[in-house]
Amino acid sequence: MDKYLQKEFWITQSQVVLDQLIAWLTSPQFYAQVGAIIATIFLAKIAAKLIRTRISWFSEEPDLKSKLAKVRGYFFAVRTLIYPALCYILLGVAAQIVSSVFGVDWLIRIARSISVVFLIYKAIDLFIKHPLIRTVLLYICIPIATLQAFGWLDGTIEFLDGIEFAAGNIRLSLYFLIKTAIVGGFFFWLGSTSNKSGQNMIRSQKTLDVATQELIAKLFQIALFAGIFILMLQVLGLDLTALAVFGGALAVGIGFGLQQIASNFISGLILLMERNLTVGDFIELEDGRSGILKELNMRSATLETYDGKEIMVPNEKFITGVFINWTRDDPRQRYEVEFSVSYDTDITGLPDLIVEAASKHPSVLQEPEKPDCELREFGDSGIKFGLEFWIEGVDDGKNRISADLLTIIWETLRDNNITIPYPQREVRILSDQPKMTVKRQKAKT
Repeated sequence: MDKYLQKEFWITQSQVVLDQLIAWLTSPQFYAQVGAIIATIFLAKIAAKLIRTRISWFSEEPDLKSKLAKVRGYFFAVRTLIYPALCYILLGVAAQIVSSVFGVDWLIRIARSISVVFLIYKAIDLFIKHPLIRTVLLYICIPIATLQAFGWLDGTIEFLDGIEFAAGNIRLSLYFLIKTAIVGGFFFWLGSTSNKSGQNMIRSQKTLDVATQELIAKLFQIALFAGIFILMLQVLGLDLTALAVFGGALAVGIGFGLQQIASNFISGLILLMERNLTVGDFIELEDGRSGILKELNMRSATLETYDGKEIMVPNEKFITGVFINWTRDDPRQRYEVEFSVSYDTDITGLPDLIVEAASKHPSVLQEPEKPDCELREFGDSGIKFGLEFWIEGVDDGKNRISADLLTIIWETLRDNNITIPYPQREVRILSDQPKMTVKRQKAKT
């Protein structure tokens, strides 16, 4: 009996739909709406073509040197949106005319809703080039716009909100989870983009020193994400008193497992305020690793070595450990190179000769001290000298000066017929030692 009733139900429903279709196809109002839609699309296409060809701002790409080049560039870029925009506008006019004459306009309103979706799609295709944002807009914004255009959005929201999970006083619906994912993703993207733009703007202020720039940039980052988090809670409709519960949970988490994260975060703020480190300083750690401070983030610092590697150092290491900042107050550093000459060299005028040659190097400074060549010791193979010199920065990477000065010293010694000794050893073979003889004892008979 149930199968029979079900079959009768579907037959009845099919008959109702068929009768409605026949009524539409035999109705003058239906054909009037179809004709109005076709005429509107044809008219919009002609009008769009005339606008694009007759108005120079839409037909000619602007010269970058011309007046209002930027404004004209926007007009030239949106020329492809003229046709869908005209379809939307003219379909609205057609709906008013047909409704006043025939009393119906439902088909034209459906066509107008489709034109809205088409207009949004063309705008996304034209202006949005970022692949992630483009995907989000195509698969989220267009379906929402489609539901809104056809009047199905409220019903869909009500259906999704009815699918829920409840545990005590906590109620989570499918609609809330989807809204949280969409709103959270949007605010995360907005925060990342705003943070990058804001920090670049702060770091471009030449009136501030580097340490102040980094401090303001980090404070801006903290305030920005805190504000975005509160704004996201407001958009989601959550009570801000929930922050008290969240704060308590966060405090428990810090007490049990987030000590290192909190320590590194606070250490980063201390470093920025005390200005012990500045982006661009050359840092040497306790274990001998060294590099230029590239970034000072909320959790860690990044050291870039001269061989292209990046060392991630937790901020806490700079507070509790020992490190050497080679270029904090004064980027000038003193280095030395050693060389030797043979014992038959007249060393009276040698230091002045080496200092004069080394001073010609463009990177060798004359302040705070001039280059100095000193006699160090009398070695096994020759007389050892040391050349001390000052340079701007660290003697490594692009600023490698020691190799240049060693080459200059070698060329100077060669040009003055001064020999660089090499180790020599004298081996003596003594042949006047008594030889050991072995006598065989005769066997007794």
